[in-house]
Amino acid sequence: MFPEYRDKITELKTSNHHFLRLFDQHNALDQKVKNMEASITPATHEEIEKLKKEKLALKDQLYAILKNA
Repeated sequence: MFPEYRDKITELKTSNHHFLRLFDQHNALDQKVKNMEASITPATHEEIEKLKKEKLALKDQLYAILKNA
């Protein structure tokens, strides 16, 4: 995610606890969605879509922080 901001992400993960929390939440949701889509974890289409929307909202927040950093 955001390869052009790789260095800034590394920096923010150590200096900004809010960014780190959002980053970790995004990664956890990403893994959960992947597991659901691969039928490792049972889920309905609606549940998957809801998590994808949550993940996108987190990504938007992360991007806003990166742009302002």
